[in-house]
Amino acid sequence: MALWRGSACAGFLALAVGCLFVLEPELPGSALRSLWSSLRLGPAPPGPLSPESRLAAAWDTLIVQPARRWRRVAVGVNACVDVVLSGVKLLQALGLTPGSGRDHAVLHSRSDLEEAFVHFMGQGAAAERYFSDGDTFQDIARVASEFPGAQHYVGGNAALIGQKFAANSDLKVLLCGPVGPKLHKLLDDNVFVPPESLQEADEFHLILEYQAGEEWGQVKAPHANRFIFSHDLSNGAMSALEAFVSSLEEFQPDLVVLSGLHMMEGQSKELQKKRLLEVVTSIADIPTGVPVHLELASMTNRELMSSIVQQQVFPAVTSLGLNEQELLFLSQSASGPHASLSAWSGVPDVGMVSDILFWVLKEHGRSNGRASDLTRIHFHTLVYHILATVDGHWANQLAAVAAGARVAGTQACATETIDASRVSLLAPREFTTSHSEGGSRIVLNPSEPVAQWHRGGISFYFTPVLVCKDPVRTVGLGDAISAEGLFYSEVPAQY
Repeated sequence: MALWRGSACAGFLALAVGCLFVLEPELPGSALRSLWSSLRLGPAPPGPLSPESRLAAAWDTLIVQPARRWRRVAVGVNACVDVVLSGVKLLQALGLTPGSGRDHAVLHSRSDLEEAFVHFMGQGAAAERYFSDGDTFQDIARVASEFPGAQHYVGGNAALIGQKFAANSDLKVLLCGPVGPKLHKLLDDNVFVPPESLQEADEFHLILEYQAGEEWGQVKAPHANRFIFSHDLSNGAMSALEAFVSSLEEFQPDLVVLSGLHMMEGQSKELQKKRLLEVVTSIADIPTGVPVHLELASMTNRELMSSIVQQQVFPAVTSLGLNEQELLFLSQSASGPHASLSAWSGVPDVGMVSDILFWVLKEHGRSNGRASDLTRIHFHTLVYHILATVDGHWANQLAAVAAGARVAGTQACATETIDASRVSLLAPREFTTSHSEGGSRIVLNPSEPVAQWHRGGISFYFTPVLVCKDPVRTVGLGDAISAEGLFYSEVPAQY
């Protein structure tokens, strides 16, 4: 009888503790676990889920397939082989010594490479530069390619986006770009390359990675990231553009993704201007109703960026993908909001980013008084993403921005799903949605991870990124983010 009363008492106390968990969730978990342990009722119940776990679980609920899905996606026109290795180890192998950082719009020598690498490593920022001396670049590329541990991957925004789309077996993917034998072997079997895009030699891009906390001389990287450079003639001239457009008639895509404009920085002003006009003409040949997404990349030539904005490239495309450096550079080049800011200080301010996105869509996007197709911008930075769309032209964007952020965490950590123990929630916990006019204040809730606001006929979707603590590979994250966001996006039937 005493045994029965003891069991009943223990059961009653266990029930009481359980009720405390439910009714008083704010009571310190340590106090409840201590009480549970003192009753000797077995292992303590788990504590509250971490913000990272709650956010990942909320994403999984939010990310739903669009009602109308893409069937055929055409991507072009930059493609190459990425040679990925440690930037510090390559500089050491080249016999270079640590010096002070300094940015160079174009790299002309090994010392320019060392200075530019140090400059961006110190910021923990991604960058891409053109190397003007072909012979010196080939010497560096040979050392990099043969370096122990160097890895060869599919490279170039178009090829990377195509590769990401090809992971979905029910999608047909066309890739146009300079595809050499090494790249052709690396591509997914689901990627079709027309004969006109095949060439005898590969174009190589060198990807110098560094880890958070890694040091070179006096510089210590605040974040893991990478510095890219190349001497790329085929992509620089966008030589695959005509083959790309001519392939579309037979392929009949329902989505076109264009990239590679940044590769023209190494070309003369005359060629840049001529090629941009040909890009606009080529886009005009794409059947009406087929969305065209333009993926931007790191640039230093303000005149080229201004021309991309002003020479009708933006109004000719439907969607843009870019990161924080490209967004600020765009605003600086075209006298947009916050153009006096020389660089972001730490995490890009959400209100400032929102102001620039709003300005791009208001000045260059679709409106009643302007003949423009631009209705969508996918912005990504290390700790958060924003999707901005002109109302009435896109659907499923809440899922799209969440999917883009989720893939950033899984791809960086090389995991199938988010591993909450390997990622950190570093996004601002509260922010203002605008600085140029009265914005609202939003407090982030990991259980409801997509914040939405509206301004002047434009909708904004914000979500944090779960940043990988120890990233396996940072290259191609922006392309994977844009591809994933597009995959979950939907264009209404009346588009």
